[in-house]
Amino acid sequence: MPLPYRWLTSLMMRYNGSSMLIDCGEGTQIAIKEKGWSFKPLDVICFTHYHGDHISGLPGLLLTMGNADRTEPLTLIGPKGLERVVNSLRVIAPELPFTIKYIEINEPERTFEINGYRLKAFRVNHNVPCYGYTMEIDRAGKFDVERANAAGILQKYWGMLQKGETVESDGNIYTPDMVLGPARKGIKITYCTDTRPTDSIKNNAAGSDLFICEGMYGEKDKQKKAKEYKHMTFYEAARIAKDADVKEMWLTHYSPSLTKPEEYMDEVRGIFPGAVAAKDGRTAELVFSD
Repeated sequence: MPLPYRWLTSLMMRYNGSSMLIDCGEGTQIAIKEKGWSFKPLDVICFTHYHGDHISGLPGLLLTMGNADRTEPLTLIGPKGLERVVNSLRVIAPELPFTIKYIEINEPERTFEINGYRLKAFRVNHNVPCYGYTMEIDRAGKFDVERANAAGILQKYWGMLQKGETVESDGNIYTPDMVLGPARKGIKITYCTDTRPTDSIKNNAAGSDLFICEGMYGEKDKQKKAKEYKHMTFYEAARIAKDADVKEMWLTHYSPSLTKPEEYMDEVRGIFPGAVAAKDGRTAELVFSD
């Protein structure tokens, strides 16, 4: 539930002039405004599942976007039933000046190529159909000037090859592998909420620069409740982070009764040192490593 110092679930990721939202709980648009961010570049909204604390902020957000004279299409991605659920919510937001594209996920895993990044949905284990997401930005290998010159490739084509495009000129075909070294490490973020620990989380989170994971309970006596309601404890999340060899983990999606998550973090960091008890508005800028 929302609290005076805590909004409901949502994550915004911004890359190359485009924004993506995962989940849109009550108060999401206020939280975005508090950060000084804009709805205008928002072109994809993903949903993990359709419980109210993950989608109840959507009608208001759609209305705000419509009132700002948005005309660009909006893509919504989520488990089966997405269009039915959203159309039900849109009883209070029936007229919008932009179209909505619905992509419903039925498979255990599904991958999308969007705006220069790769988005992958993977099924997790909650009491309704629920998915986690990874977002990856690939990074090409270094451009080899000597190889380009040796192949007689004109400099005006270098930029195209560096972007992964194939170039044809005067009967010659030049491909990126002729001038690029091996692919370098990119950027990877994994996000999951409302689930028991699963192999799908560990496998998809593997090597993530940032792993954002639900930690519903920090109290040791809540383990039984976590299993019953298909949620995770801090300690289970930390073990996934350790097994997946991620760089950093942010805990989120706390129980309303959990008012001081930091109290439990010494033991959590004993399992995974890179764990953070995240608070509303936490942000990070991830950059390519050299």
